[in-house]
Amino acid sequence: MRIEFPRHLRSRMRRQLLLAGRREIGGVLMGEQLAPGHFRIIEFTTDSNNGSDCHFLRRPEHHREALEAFFVRTGSDFRRFNYLGEWHSHPSFPVKPSQPDVNAMRQLVEDEPDIDFSVLLIVRCRWRLRLESCAFLFQRGGYQSEVEIV
Repeated sequence: MRIEFPRHLRSRMRRQLLLAGRREIGGVLMGEQLAPGHFRIIEFTTDSNNGSDCHFLRRPEHHREALEAFFVRTGSDFRRFNYLGEWHSHPSFPVKPSQPDVNAMRQLVEDEPDIDFSVLLIVRCRWRLRLESCAFLFQRGGYQSEVEIV
């Protein structure tokens, strides 16, 4: 899988990470499918109130309104525009999923009937300027792989 992460969204995310400091923050990724296995991040939400220095808890209800508004703006064309996944920061840790991250994503794709796959994007700021990131694909049935970010 390949995901395009546009510069203006990377800049916006970097600003939010700088504001959060050492606290983990995160949210939902909304995307556009450009071709099979090729997506572009179109929007993302941010929950900057629900993290600590070493943990971020996903709260779907916090992002439901933003997802619904995204679907209205995109004409409910779910084959092209849809939920892409989750993101959160690791300001104090490498941009690799922790075991709790993996468990949460596996539970998401196994328990949510409308979600066959989900991407987990983990980010952090390096030297205040550079956004470091890594993404993983989680699919129903336990399949997990790294995602190319461009």
